[in-house]
Amino acid sequence: MNFRTDLALERCEFLGKKSINGVEIESFDAKKAKVTRIDVLNAEGEKAVGKPVGRYVTVEVKPFAQHAQFIDDSFDTLMQEMRRLIPEKGSVLVAGLGNTKITPDALGPKCASMIFATRHITGELLKATGLSDLRKVSSFSTGVAGETGAEAAELINGAVQVLEPDIVITVDALAARNADRLGTTVQMCNTGIVPGSGVGNSRQEISEKTVGVPVISIGVPTVVDAATLILDCIGDGVDEHQVTGQAGSMMVTPREIDLMIERASKLTSLALNCALQPHISPEDMLILTA
Repeated sequence: MNFRTDLALERCEFLGKKSINGVEIESFDAKKAKVTRIDVLNAEGEKAVGKPVGRYVTVEVKPFAQHAQFIDDSFDTLMQEMRRLIPEKGSVLVAGLGNTKITPDALGPKCASMIFATRHITGELLKATGLSDLRKVSSFSTGVAGETGAEAAELINGAVQVLEPDIVITVDALAARNADRLGTTVQMCNTGIVPGSGVGNSRQEISEKTVGVPVISIGVPTVVDAATLILDCIGDGVDEHQVTGQAGSMMVTPREIDLMIERASKLTSLALNCALQPHISPEDMLILTA
């Protein structure tokens, strides 16, 4: 059965192999978080895991719905992994993908609203703030085509042409195969994103190939395929075609999704802000973005 998932880690797990040709996997525990780095090296690896050539980093942390403390060891691990993946220099455009009216899809817009935008701080204002080392960052939320009449990729392309950033960072809600990863996992990659692909509603690709600058994508899984849950609960001996027919178009989300999105967006945006502005402490960043 072809399970829906946006996570490169789950695609590798589904293959059930310790070694995958064209793919390098490194996994380790670090400061109350588990980190898995997956490098898809060539066309063979790309075909095996169904992901473009590039790096995919998964950070597994305590459930966001139970995570009231933002600045802790798991936050530090998440921030450091973002810093490793994002180019050290260059202006940045952060784009929040998703729909604020649908809670499981609201991660991107909520995160974008908490990004420390600095592109407009220049000249005397920059000197007056005492933050002369600020990296130029701008952010916006793309909305969804059903509301705006424009694809997220089209809006990002337009923003890139006007703002001329060196890097684009997208933030979006993802789909997982394993329900245990909902609200406990952050995936980041340097290959861009195809919004909606994990829920069977693929939109236009957002990547360096389509927007002209490197694209880093960050996401948190908030939904899981219903058929996956049924098969996991019932086990062997089930007609997969029957399950697919009954639940193949359904996605399931946790009952505490509101709290999960609220905390996931705060933690993700704080980690991203600190990764982009390393000279500002997390405590000061919370004040600046309050």
